[in-house]
Amino acid sequence: MNRTLSKEYLQDVLVRLAHHSSAIEGNTISLADTVSIIIYNKVTGSGYDLREIYEIKNHEQTFQYMLEQLEEQAPISIALVKEIHAKLTDKLQYDRGEFKTGENAILGADFQTASPAERPILMQQWVDNLNYRLEQDSLDENLRAVAESHIDFERIHPFSDGNARTGRMLMNYALLKNDFPPLIIRADERAQYMQYLATQDSEAFFRFVKDKLEEEKERAKRFQNSEDQKIPYNKNRNAD
Repeated sequence: MNRTLSKEYLQDVLVRLAHHSSAIEGNTISLADTVSIIIYNKVTGSGYDLREIYEIKNHEQTFQYMLEQLEEQAPISIALVKEIHAKLTDKLQYDRGEFKTGENAILGADFQTASPAERPILMQQWVDNLNYRLEQDSLDENLRAVAESHIDFERIHPFSDGNARTGRMLMNYALLKNDFPPLIIRADERAQYMQYLATQDSEAFFRFVKDKLEEEKERAKRFQNSEDQKIPYNKNRNAD
């Protein structure tokens, strides 16, 4: 993971990821109220149900867990996948962190997700294939591996619910672990994003991800520039 990312920038990433990833799934909490919930631990808006608030707070604890695992350079594994799901669905699902035992489907999709019987071998293959592909030296090929693996994860749909949020968090784990910027898919990009998943258009999704990461690099630079411009306080310096 790139260790030059400032605390302020990581907070910015968390707020945007929590807001937009939840909004893609129908959460109505505004970006401003997401800031209030995560940074100040206060709910300032009205009309939100408890589930929506838990969805935002769960992103906070999951993001912290993700950063801890990145510091340890933990590999992508079945255990990591399950723990990320468990933290994202805390207080929301009785089977959090456990793979599905029944059939499920993606609303509006014209393909069938993996059956519970297929899921164990497909998920192990998913983990092994992604780790193998990320060992390549080409940045473009690594990025392509992350993009394609996200589409594959959503098609497997290994959990009874919470697959999309988990998939997006895993995608960011893989990106940050390999020194890419994080990827924030905005709520207003939902239709475009869902089209990539539904049609399995991995090439178009790869180009979409690549363009967005270039934008994110510029945002990260602005935070770093702000950090560099801060005047360091030396408690030992003489008073004027």
